[in-house]
Amino acid sequence: MTESRSAQALFQAAYENRYTWEPNFPGYTATVEFKHGDQALTGTIVVKANLSAEVTGIEDEEARKSIIGQLREVAIHRVRRTFTETHGMNTFAYGETDATGAIEILMPEKPMGDRYKLRNNEVCHVHRHLHGIMVTIDTFSSHDTGAGYLSHRYDSIYADPATGEIKSDKIVFEDNYQKVGNYQILSQRIVAAIEDGQPVTTEFNFTNIALLADRVEAAAVAV
Repeated sequence: MTESRSAQALFQAAYENRYTWEPNFPGYTATVEFKHGDQALTGTIVVKANLSAEVTGIEDEEARKSIIGQLREVAIHRVRRTFTETHGMNTFAYGETDATGAIEILMPEKPMGDRYKLRNNEVCHVHRHLHGIMVTIDTFSSHDTGAGYLSHRYDSIYADPATGEIKSDKIVFEDNYQKVGNYQILSQRIVAAIEDGQPVTTEFNFTNIALLADRVEAAAVAV
């Protein structure tokens, strides 16, 4: 750790190293295959330029909600916001460096103990109070897109912020991406969780990915 470099500067560099979409992101459409236990469903998804998501062709309401939830979660993390817009009111301080070389970044003004860890100019650990729950995320591998990194394998766990009581079993994720035009688009998310005491894997597979601008141009040519 270089003490002469401020904790804020180190954290800002990692924040700005994340892969995000350009502000003129056009949205996209894709075929979705949803697998949950023995259930397998296929439909079509649209993520619009305003990042709202729709699913058609799948009648199961829980499956639709699950797909939309994952698409929204991914899209939110692709929104490009400056460091000042996101963290301009926050302060940062160095914590400990763990055995892997990850540097802890503390947020002293946060009463719930929000903190991060950085490794190789990437955020590899998040511990944040969000919407009444404490979320802890550890990232174990990432994709280098050449224009910022994307998390590949990671897990999350939720706890009561007041008591520290764990509120959920650990959820393990694996994300894969496909470059479409100038954009990295989620092509697969595998989620391993515990339901009713039993391990269950859910897959979200996206194929035939096309940017909405490409669809519009193709339709215009056909006419």
